[in-house]
Amino acid sequence: MSVMLKNIAIIAAGQGAPQGDENYCDNGIPFVKAGNLVELVEGKPITEIQKVSDEVAKKHKLRLYKKGSVLFAKSGMSCLKGYVYVLPQDAYVVSHLACVTPNEDISEYLRYYFQYNRPNKLIKDEAYPSISLADIEELKIDIKTQIERDSIVRDLASVAHLIGLQKKQLQEFDTLIKSRFVEMFGDPVNNPFEWKKVSLSELAEIKIGPFGSLLHKDDYIEDGHPLVNPSHIKDGKIITDNKLTISDEKFDEMAAYHLKIGDVVMGRRGEMGRCAVVTEDGLLCGTGSLLIRSKGEITADYIQKIISFPSFKKIIEDMAVGQTMPNLNVPIVSNFKIIKPPIGVQHKYYSFVHQIDKLKLTAKEGLKKLEIMQKALMQQYFC
Repeated sequence: MSVMLKNIAIIAAGQGAPQGDENYCDNGIPFVKAGNLVELVEGKPITEIQKVSDEVAKKHKLRLYKKGSVLFAKSGMSCLKGYVYVLPQDAYVVSHLACVTPNEDISEYLRYYFQYNRPNKLIKDEAYPSISLADIEELKIDIKTQIERDSIVRDLASVAHLIGLQKKQLQEFDTLIKSRFVEMFGDPVNNPFEWKKVSLSELAEIKIGPFGSLLHKDDYIEDGHPLVNPSHIKDGKIITDNKLTISDEKFDEMAAYHLKIGDVVMGRRGEMGRCAVVTEDGLLCGTGSLLIRSKGEITADYIQKIISFPSFKKIIEDMAVGQTMPNLNVPIVSNFKIIKPPIGVQHKYYSFVHQIDKLKLTAKEGLKKLEIMQKALMQQYFC
């Protein structure tokens, strides 16, 4: 049975967030902002986000949204992603988010429904993405019977639980590798094993990305060769934007700035120590980045882990130039002092990493199968 969403739920937007740190506390009720949505969907506990007290809530006349309400972005770039989150407890919500509070106990069913039928399908203009509350209210939902809904939720919750376990295992593998690195090499700044330190330029070639004059706005196309700027380096990985790419012809013109598999690309502006190992061909070092290519005595992974190590990042911050935004250049990066462990120690570490990588590959294959199963079930239930 199909019904309009407005007949089974209350649909509303959140409210403006109180400004200033003085309005937030440690022991109040969570205030969900647009920026929290991705974190919460990816598993961050709602108890860890900013909270407001009853006094502040009364002062700003905040409305409390009930546990089980379904949240998703209704304006801004966030709504393009289509993230959906069910409140695990009562909370306040920012105005950029839409809040769907079911009349019946169907929040989990709606969560899975919206995960498949993403709300971002209601966006009419991607240049100015937004979803109107009126369009949300008019959505027709196949509500099914209580028995069918319960069965669907059980099936999808079971698969989601297994997916969560698989993702947690992958995170634990990464944690294990990081712990092993510290165990075998120690803090690269304190150098507890008293290994020789050398300039990075002795171990790697270093090149700055192209000047802005080499790339113009009309050079950018969709689905070409991606640029890697600092904003595309997140948590030690490269996440490209298919809208910030260049053509084959332009890519060939800029051969000097091609990133190769096994290079390290490092942001030279903003957050210091942001870097990642290149794992695919066809990428271009962006204007705000540096290319670091090992000469063979150490691996790209080793360079990445040293540069992104917390104590080393502090050293980089002290070396960076610029008042308003920290900036790096080739001479500064060339003078990074890098510990150079014996080759036998490096081999022992990477032998361990190789074994963990094989386990990670198996876990990723299992995760992929579960995600395919989840998609097939959702298609069966909600298409």
